[in-house]
Amino acid sequence: MNLIDLLTGSTSNQVAEQAENKFGISKNQIIALLAVAAPLIISYLRNKSQDSKEAEALNNALDKDHNGSILDDSSQVEARQAEGGSILNHVFGNDKQNVENQLSQNTGISIDKIGPILAMLAPVIMGYIGKEKQQNNVSAGGLGDLLGGILGNASNQAQAQQSSPLNDILGSVLGGGQSQSSGNPLNDILGSVLGGGQQNQQQGGLGGILGSIFGK
Repeated sequence: MNLIDLLTGSTSNQVAEQAENKFGISKNQIIALLAVAAPLIISYLRNKSQDSKEAEALNNALDKDHNGSILDDSSQVEARQAEGGSILNHVFGNDKQNVENQLSQNTGISIDKIGPILAMLAPVIMGYIGKEKQQNNVSAGGLGDLLGGILGNASNQAQAQQSSPLNDILGSVLGGGQSQSSGNPLNDILGSVLGGGQQNQQQGGLGGILGSIFGK
């Protein structure tokens, strides 16, 4: 499954509906947050996996807790929210508050709800990574390449799909800040995560925010 398929498929819709019911945040805002949080978390994990100890820890966590079953059973999402909070603490570390502040500002989700909603989404993202790991038979040493490949494939697919329901959602939720660059909100987000943040930073919008989070 391509990352774009996760973001546009039934899993994201089911998770968004649960979060909408629990937090009173619109489904489109939740989907937009997932579309931003997924590549962001994957990118942070890719950077961490360059360290062999971190890669081994991630490999063990994926094998033990994230086999992808959550993608087919969204009833797990709410029950695993506390686990998702722990995932975010580890992934973002000292950047967590900054990430949450920036995502809150750009999605319109209040700061008191952004963390709990991200905690619901994190196990879904980890489940997706775990499933990709299993299907590609990847060990700890190959996680960096796997995660980089996920981001690269998503970016390529976003470029190919200039018009899609997800881009419409992102455009409406995140505003027009990205339209000055590629005209494709998801591609701008992915471009920023993959290293194209400097140009988007000058253009404004979430691409620049992600660039600033990564220190570009």
